[in-house]
Amino acid sequence: MSADAFLELDGVDAYYGQSHILWDVSMEVREGEICALLGRNGAGKTTTLRSIAGARPPDVRSGTVRFKGDDITDESTENISARGVSLVPEERRIFPNLTVEENIHLSGVSRNWSNRVGRALSFAEGGLSNEEVYAQFPRLDDRRTQQAGTLSGGEQQMLAIARALKQGGDIMMLDEPYEGLAPQIIQSVEDAIRRISENGMTILLVEQNAVAAMKIADRAYVLDQGEVVFDGTAEALREDEATREKYLGV
Repeated sequence: MSADAFLELDGVDAYYGQSHILWDVSMEVREGEICALLGRNGAGKTTTLRSIAGARPPDVRSGTVRFKGDDITDESTENISARGVSLVPEERRIFPNLTVEENIHLSGVSRNWSNRVGRALSFAEGGLSNEEVYAQFPRLDDRRTQQAGTLSGGEQQMLAIARALKQGGDIMMLDEPYEGLAPQIIQSVEDAIRRISENGMTILLVEQNAVAAMKIADRAYVLDQGEVVFDGTAEALREDEATREKYLGV
């Protein structure tokens, strides 16, 4: 594990049944950064997040996933979450018939974080208070009593991220947060992600919208057919026209 690595994948091979999806994937996320994981549909981005989170499927059959130096490869999703790894899935998983306030409140009581001590950031000290969450998402503050199912797509995405903040954690993994959103709404979600990062949260951002992701990322990886084909700074990727055209179509 490199000195700067907060989360690390080392030679990970992952399968869905007999289908080999990730091939010797090695990557790292450094504490406090926004790291983008990019690629076309089917490249293996979501499989990578699920492998980190301990979700089954896929099955990690070789390689190692480490978080803050500890091997978490074979741990359960619940244990990995309790360590401080949160995943905001593409489908968001909010409760549409509950209000914004109720959704956020349920996130705060869904897990027992009392055994988590010695954290440097308020995000990881058992999660934020409701008021701290609303400070990150002023749009949600205006919609506390509104049913979540009636929110716009961008507002629902903000609520999904807000729920993860309420639960607490050290690193947040976002799976396609811009999916299906209009450009002006993407900007609002992007601003929210920036605010969270500036307050100390480490972020792994999986996104097919490479242009938007590169605007806020510090570093980036590109996957193609389950293999890492680029790793470097987001600035280097923006300047690498050949890689962007071949693997991202931009």
